[in-house]
Amino acid sequence: MVDSPLVRGGLTIVAGIVTGNVLGFVRVAVTAYLLGTHSRADSLAVAMGPVDTLNQVLINSMVFAFVPMLTACPAARRTALFLKLSRVFTWVFAILSVALALAAPWLMRALAPGLDPRSFGAAVVNFRILSLSTLAAGTAAVQCAWLYMGRRFAPMAFYQAALNVCTVAGALLLWKWLGVAAFAAGYLAGAWVQLAIVYVAAHRGLDTSGDPKCEVAWRDILAKPSFFVIYAAALGLNITFTRAYATHVGTGMAAALDYCMRGVNVPLALLVSPTSNSLLPEIARLRSLFRLKDAFRLIDRTIGMVALVAVGGCAFALLFRVPAIAVLFQHGSFTGDSTRMVAAVFLGLGPSMVGWSLMEIASRSLFALDRPWPPVIAAAVPLLFNVAFTLGCGSFRPEWLGIGSSAGLLLGFATLLAIARVNRPRWLAQG
Repeated sequence: MVDSPLVRGGLTIVAGIVTGNVLGFVRVAVTAYLLGTHSRADSLAVAMGPVDTLNQVLINSMVFAFVPMLTACPAARRTALFLKLSRVFTWVFAILSVALALAAPWLMRALAPGLDPRSFGAAVVNFRILSLSTLAAGTAAVQCAWLYMGRRFAPMAFYQAALNVCTVAGALLLWKWLGVAAFAAGYLAGAWVQLAIVYVAAHRGLDTSGDPKCEVAWRDILAKPSFFVIYAAALGLNITFTRAYATHVGTGMAAALDYCMRGVNVPLALLVSPTSNSLLPEIARLRSLFRLKDAFRLIDRTIGMVALVAVGGCAFALLFRVPAIAVLFQHGSFTGDSTRMVAAVFLGLGPSMVGWSLMEIASRSLFALDRPWPPVIAAAVPLLFNVAFTLGCGSFRPEWLGIGSSAGLLLGFATLLAIARVNRPRWLAQG
């Protein structure tokens, strides 16, 4: 069983996820120790959060769009297509990184409207440093698509681990000279270290001699990941809006939200990535055999299983949130008041892991069935509901900060499920 490439790949990805998230807790613990929930922590959270979300959107979009495209390409033309993808998107991500760096002051006013004015300059500096990681993350994602096509998962599986190790190292080594910007510098170094790893792995033994010219137009290449980019960006904007509103609630709230996100992202990663990595190839296989009933039956069973695990995990996390936060983070600058603040924010944000995980599993399954419109439509629901609820409620209590996001994600999943149920007979008939 372990000799199977799929099983080995799945185990490698799971090992990378676990390692990355364990080191992620170390990174957050170091951040909590040095910054606590002071305004300096906010200046890092409002800069790093959006950039980290953007980088994850780019990585997932490149992999999701181009692994199937490279796999389906004739072997004689595959290398040429990969090299063209690398050239095109290196330019795209370079332009994007420069644009983000130049627009940093305006973006910070939009992403952190209530930030303490004394921390605004630090937030702009952090954002400009971090924006350079987008070039590295996006370019690495293209190399990752090539490696995944060849079922070589190890070089990219430890992406988060590399980021977290370098972020912690940068913070500890450069804190004396750079202050809070040391975290941004470490994150940037981690992104470029990971790019070097996957670039060497992807290009090792790459034979470019005698390859035919790639005939795929660059417009088609740019359009390929568009559906997944829109879907992932809409989900990312949901938490980005919540973080922006948190800067109005009070000093330290944006940082508290990011500490809570560690408690959401760990179960989310452990549920979504291994499940989708094993589910999507099987869905694609069933689709190719025109066994759509079996595919939908598999999707339904998987969603039911994930729902049970997510609800149970959420209940456990909410019940033990205060002692867990105290044990993990209450050291140095992170005081007892910080623990109470983060625990209050987690009360509203923690349930988002349920709707988020269910929406990701259902959406990725529909993408695998070549039904991209329902996930794209449903992805807008959490953001729209969150904005309407948060602004309509207008509460400045930390317990209410994440409720709009959590409820919006559940509503988005319900919308997606309803669209899929209504259209399932038609899809089965077409299949």
